[in-house]
Amino acid sequence: MHRLLTALKRGLTYIGTNIGWKRIGLAASVLIIVLAVTRLIHTLKGVDTGVVVIALTEMPPHRIALAALCVVCAFFTLTFYDLFALRTIGKNQIPYRIAALSSFTSYTIGHNIGATVFTGGAIRFRIYSDWGLTAIDVAKICFLSGLTFWLGNMFVLGIGMAWHPAAADAIDLLPTWANRVIALACIAGIFVYLGWLGSGRRMLGQNGWCVTLPSAKLTLLQILIGVVDLGFCATAMYILVPAEPHVGFVSVAVVFILATLLGFASHAPGSLGVFDAAMLIALPEFSKEEMLASLLLFRVLYFVIPFSISVSIMGTRELWLNVVKPWNERRRNGGLHNGTLRNGPLTQVAVAQRVKRPHPAE
Repeated sequence: MHRLLTALKRGLTYIGTNIGWKRIGLAASVLIIVLAVTRLIHTLKGVDTGVVVIALTEMPPHRIALAALCVVCAFFTLTFYDLFALRTIGKNQIPYRIAALSSFTSYTIGHNIGATVFTGGAIRFRIYSDWGLTAIDVAKICFLSGLTFWLGNMFVLGIGMAWHPAAADAIDLLPTWANRVIALACIAGIFVYLGWLGSGRRMLGQNGWCVTLPSAKLTLLQILIGVVDLGFCATAMYILVPAEPHVGFVSVAVVFILATLLGFASHAPGSLGVFDAAMLIALPEFSKEEMLASLLLFRVLYFVIPFSISVSIMGTRELWLNVVKPWNERRRNGGLHNGTLRNGPLTQVAVAQRVKRPHPAE
């Protein structure tokens, strides 16, 4: 066993130094996108757009409203990702409204543009730098927020696949027993992680970058935040899928989580193509046209509208900070300066000198 672990470590070290994890990640992202788009194009062959339009118009308004409410609740829960990370690294001076702004805008803009690690991190740094946080602080916030996301996904996916492992068969192409083993491994991994944390505070990092992980108790809260966020998202999708034939919530939730994770792994803008292909392939019980209408509505509620709101917020913020506020300060300072010169003693002396000074023509 020791030899096996040693050989595995050497192999991973060789891959990391000679090939590079970034190249491997990029290749994996491109591969996922290509496969997903290819499958999506194949799946959408023969789809009647007229039926899709009819399915959109016949969607009951109350179902759309309930799904929209779930999306709002999901994004409200999302604001606690950054707040939890800030409190974990000891930045208690940052108020909730700033954490909420950063969490919402960085996720929606970053996920829709793609390469969330870089785009979301840039937006976080733009917001938090005004409050004195450094690039290292922002990196820690990104790491802890990502940890919240993945812990919540692992927990929900583990429970869902352990209960209904066949729901994942169409996506991962594994037998049912293998999916159940993966599910139990996810749950066991979380318990091992909690046991490793213990009652103390563990630290990760090297070369000047070090982050203190939350304790086991706080990690339970961290998992709860991710679970609630994911639960609202999955519920929104479940409300929008066709009512007939009936498919249980757990099945839809497992498919939704796997499709979401594939979308994140691809780094495609808005998980476009990847998420949709996974949902269509894994839920063949539904009509393609009706399922496509449900996916379009979900994209509008979860991607398009929040992205538009975030861009508007950030655009207005940048306009205020870089144009309106400096202009108001220049006008106020200029007005005060001119008022002092007009009414102050310097102006009176200058007027007296001007009266006494003879004109050059005299």
